[in-house]
Amino acid sequence: MTLHDVAREAGVSVATASRVLGGGDRKVSDELSARVQRAAARLRYAPDLSARAVRRGTSSTIALIVSDISDPYFSAVASGVIAAARRARMTVTIAATERSTLLELETVRAMRAQGHRALIVVGSRPVRQSEDDLVAEIARFEQAGGTVVLVSQPVLPFSTVSLDNAGGARSLALKLVGHGYRSFAVLAGDRRFATVEDRISGFVKGLGQVGVELDDDRIFAGSFSRDGGFETAQAFIESGLQSVDLVFATSDVMAVGAMAAFRDHGIRVGSDVGLAGFDDIRVASLVTPRLTTVAAPMAEMGAAAVELALSEPGERMIREFSTTIALRESSPRRAR
Repeated sequence: MTLHDVAREAGVSVATASRVLGGGDRKVSDELSARVQRAAARLRYAPDLSARAVRRGTSSTIALIVSDISDPYFSAVASGVIAAARRARMTVTIAATERSTLLELETVRAMRAQGHRALIVVGSRPVRQSEDDLVAEIARFEQAGGTVVLVSQPVLPFSTVSLDNAGGARSLALKLVGHGYRSFAVLAGDRRFATVEDRISGFVKGLGQVGVELDDDRIFAGSFSRDGGFETAQAFIESGLQSVDLVFATSDVMAVGAMAAFRDHGIRVGSDVGLAGFDDIRVASLVTPRLTTVAAPMAEMGAAAVELALSEPGERMIREFSTTIALRESSPRRAR
């Protein structure tokens, strides 16, 4: 039963039925109020309290969807979301999609039905796959009165917190060439996702600015994980590219996996080959040798997403965060 059914049964307008059952400020006569209440009882109608809370902006929960909560990048963004939500006296419901676009769509649909005040979706967008169904589902969340923010590439028609992945990788390439490195290979994550492609393209562009080429056969694709880093490092080792003096992993998690593979083969990181990552997760400064990386302000990005999510609905807003380069012992300066 819907509010329209109650209004029809009571012989009143939908607006009147809404004022009676929704507890609005405008007064309704006792006679009309009684008619609406009796009609609601006959039809066993119960108002959707969660949807009402969203429409009034009084729901106290934020839905957070991340690709992989076990990945330190997403955990750091989530910690920023939770801290900012706590300051705003909000609570956070978290779901992980295992990097599945289908599960992401299903999770957004489930979150929409739960009546959250806002929805924050964290994860790289696919490079070529159509996302019309996801856009439509997120739009329904907005139409129900909620706000939506993505922490991703600014490619969908919603407010977005983004990271300059390409710019960070380009700056890293320039720094490494300045440190005396001349021959490179890349351990890439899943190239179906824009984050990976942005980091690869930025790195290649930076090398190109100083006349260094990176051939496609020096890019080894795998999963965006520690195991993916280990496996792509194995493929690099088996390729026999001994002339490479630095390997760039497109995430710190992959770089840590690569370290393990190099160690298993007796290759000393920082001496036999340089290694760099991206993100500056906590472990990057704890491994030996400490990892050179591109530092991303992940917690700050999560906090910014909450700020946008709790702002007044309006035009699509984009906030881009820049990166910094952390040069450490895994890529010591080389003699030219």
